[in-house]
Amino acid sequence: MEILKNAGERIKALREERGVTQKRMAEILDCTPSHYQKIEYGKVNISVTALYVLAEYFCVSTDYILGRTDNREVSR
Repeated sequence: MEILKNAGERIKALREERGVTQKRMAEILDCTPSHYQKIEYGKVNISVTALYVLAEYFCVSTDYILGRTDNREVSR
């Protein structure tokens, strides 16, 4: 699905901006490095929990990660 690929690309870009390794992201999400790579490649669905953790970690909205908006700001 295109949405998974786009989300994966955004997650990868956010990770690289922070200078974090895929291995570290896997630890943060409590998954294997292989599974995390599949998230970045858009090969697996992202759980709601993982999406929430990623949004909190990168201080962006879930809509930004999912490509529903280009606005990174989180509305609270």
